[in-house]
Amino acid sequence: MAASEHAHELTSNEYIQHHLTNWTFGHHPTEGWMVAHTQQQAAEMGFNAIHLDSMLWSIGLGVLFCGLFYTVAKRATAGVPSKLQAFIEMIVEFVDSNVRDAYHGKSKLVAPLALTIFVWIFLMNLMDLIPIDFIPVLAQKIGAAMGHDPHHVYMKIVPSTDPNVTLGMSFSVLALIIYFAIKEKGVGGFIGDLTLHPFSASNPVAKALLIPVNFILEFVTLLAKPISLGLRLFGNMYAGELIFVLIALMPFWIQWALSVPWAIFHILVITLQAFVFMMLTIVYLSLASQTEH
Repeated sequence: MAASEHAHELTSNEYIQHHLTNWTFGHHPTEGWMVAHTQQQAAEMGFNAIHLDSMLWSIGLGVLFCGLFYTVAKRATAGVPSKLQAFIEMIVEFVDSNVRDAYHGKSKLVAPLALTIFVWIFLMNLMDLIPIDFIPVLAQKIGAAMGHDPHHVYMKIVPSTDPNVTLGMSFSVLALIIYFAIKEKGVGGFIGDLTLHPFSASNPVAKALLIPVNFILEFVTLLAKPISLGLRLFGNMYAGELIFVLIALMPFWIQWALSVPWAIFHILVITLQAFVFMMLTIVYLSLASQTEH
């Protein structure tokens, strides 16, 4: 977790800002399409930008997850399993048991989805345990070798500290919620869920008057699900990363006194966050699939 010599070339504030800035490519209002050299340039790009480091690490870890599980599945044996096979089977059984307990529909998609969410988010969170300066400084050295100013080379390696990533995943869950609701209840049933609950009346006039109220309440509730999913994951992981950055600014002997206990505790945090995201997704899909009222 130790800070490198690079930290001593910057003020504490500059060091923190550098570590919390993404490698951004986008359309600058005056410079056109470019890689941002400063945090201000990245902010000025607005929505016409993409965080290259978040995409690189999230997609890379997704490919690693798929490749690893595919390889183990191809080499699986009914005899004495290898340690890796036994470990992966334990993860699969853990996820499958949670799906059976929380999801009451009949979709074959939910279990693979839950497994993907849990392992993928865990791997992204796990990047937070890599020493804070190791990969960013390596990226700066590569940038310097290519003729770039190392102070303008950014590399955030924890995708789950990027709200674009966490909200992107959570809004994908929202799309699945809507899909499952329409699949099980039809378009009319889905619209009915948004307009006829939680308040209902037998009188047609009263029912019509309650429809706008119900729609506002249910629509806000529907949007709150993915937003809370994404912001919860982002907030916890961002706070953990920031603590590692602050520890890296301290004297070397204090770094090890603080970073090791925090890293051990953070193992629980990264696992819990992956589990919570997975379980809430299962619960939301189960609620969307229910046809009883």
